[in-house]
Amino acid sequence: MTDRYAEIDGVIAYIHQHLYEPLSLADMAAYAGYSPYHFSRIFKERVGLTPLYYVSALRLQKAKDLLLNTNLSVRDIGMEIGQQSLGTFTTRFTEKVGVTPAHFRNSSAQVDQYVRRLQELSQWGVTRTFADQYPSVEGNIQAESSFQGVILIGLFAKPIPEGLPIYGTLLPSVGSFCFKGVRPGIYYLLATSVSWGMQTKDVLLPHSTLRCRQKEPIVVRPDCPVPPLNIMLRKPRLEDPPILVSLPVLMNRFLHSFHN
Repeated sequence: MTDRYAEIDGVIAYIHQHLYEPLSLADMAAYAGYSPYHFSRIFKERVGLTPLYYVSALRLQKAKDLLLNTNLSVRDIGMEIGQQSLGTFTTRFTEKVGVTPAHFRNSSAQVDQYVRRLQELSQWGVTRTFADQYPSVEGNIQAESSFQGVILIGLFAKPIPEGLPIYGTLLPSVGSFCFKGVRPGIYYLLATSVSWGMQTKDVLLPHSTLRCRQKEPIVVRPDCPVPPLNIMLRKPRLEDPPILVSLPVLMNRFLHSFHN
């Protein structure tokens, strides 16, 4: 773990402690002892997101926790994280997580079904192929500790696993991966693991899964090869943004495309 801008660790801890309170950029910058401009710059360099975007992501993660671990209504949970409108909360949650709050709350049974079906697969298709005239994004993924399960890997529009990946797949193990025919654009590669022995709530709230993320963007240009990537799944770090996208949604999409 890098010590560059290590003082940001204290700000992240402060954010977690005051997540239910108003957190302005000026407040966070003052806590860190920087001007808002300088604080925003070094926070984004360390975390990959602006401070306010990071706070918003943590609040949606807290909403996921509350949906699974309390009996609060969806409206009350939205208000807990600062959303006064039920409609606004539902729209934002659905966009970032991939399902409505009510669906997420009731998705435990689906997790067991998807994991069982993945375990039963005898052959794996690990790429999604689009127009051949576009480049491939490929490389090798390893893990700092061994596990038995699957790897969910995708190219996202932002350096945070939220919403559905633009290109995504599941891998049966560490090793090579390849996204063929990736359209020109800017992408961020993010991945996490799901072990076969994980509890259902740990899949729905993946706080401790192995993960990797590329804070630096992958730029895909027409007719220009993308250098191979070597990435490592490792334990979560304090500055990692939450995994907002619902992992069961990604599992279901993979199973659907696999069988079709």
